[in-house]
Amino acid sequence: MQKKITEQTGNTRQLLAKPFLKWAGGKSQLLAVFRELYPPELAAGKIKYYYEPFLGSGAVFFDIIQQYRLRHAYLYDINEDLVLAYTVVQQQVHALIERLYAYQSAYLKLNGEKRSAFFYAERTVFNQQRPTIDYARFSDKWIARAAQLIFLNRTCFNGLYRVNAKGDFNTPAGDYANPTVCDENNLLAVSSVLAAATIKKANYTQVKKDIKKNSFVYFDPPYRPLNKTSAFVAYSTHAFMDKEQTALRDLFAYLHQQKHWVMLSNSDPKNKNAADNFFDDLYKDFILQRVPAKRMIN
Repeated sequence: MQKKITEQTGNTRQLLAKPFLKWAGGKSQLLAVFRELYPPELAAGKIKYYYEPFLGSGAVFFDIIQQYRLRHAYLYDINEDLVLAYTVVQQQVHALIERLYAYQSAYLKLNGEKRSAFFYAERTVFNQQRPTIDYARFSDKWIARAAQLIFLNRTCFNGLYRVNAKGDFNTPAGDYANPTVCDENNLLAVSSVLAAATIKKANYTQVKKDIKKNSFVYFDPPYRPLNKTSAFVAYSTHAFMDKEQTALRDLFAYLHQQKHWVMLSNSDPKNKNAADNFFDDLYKDFILQRVPAKRMIN
């Protein structure tokens, strides 16, 4: 078992928590840029609460919660399995780690064809059991399901979470020589960090009900497709098209008017069509900054 040390203060070494799930559109590669864009009131200690209504991998949350002195964070997503996994890491991380080590041991003993068969068998069970999960009540089933999700995430193609119209996870198997199914040290660090968070399955509009004074909200919605063939909004069965992007802008503007700090990411349609001013027009009253990002998923 390897232990990765990422920060040292005096004689105290601390493992910094990082996303425990690979997620399409994750922001880990952009954190250095984002740190220049965070409101300076974070460093000044004026911001006490952080909200992330489209949680995904949570890269920005992990970055902010470990750098600044916040009282609490509020994390939302409409993907019920994602919220389930975060809740299990927060509340039952040791039981989760035990199950993940069992997955890792069983998977790594197999060869290529048998690994693929193992993956697809687990994917089938994961999809078949979804209707039997009570997502409103924590149970031992949650621990088993969170372990399944993390296993599939770590061994599927490019770590892509994708569902079909029925809500079934349908990403194919990946081809990894030695995948880390159980990153114990990071899971323990994540669990510790999540102690300062409230996790909810909720639509992004929930932030309007929960928002407190002196808050910073970061929105990372499903991206607007750059062309007709590049659409990827399948993190859940809920579509997020131009109408939803406009409604989100309205909430963004409302929170700004209420004196909260707000920040949002999206795709840049000008990458494909220089005449496409959708976001330039939509957010004409705000500061737009274009940043480069590499994406491995077509």
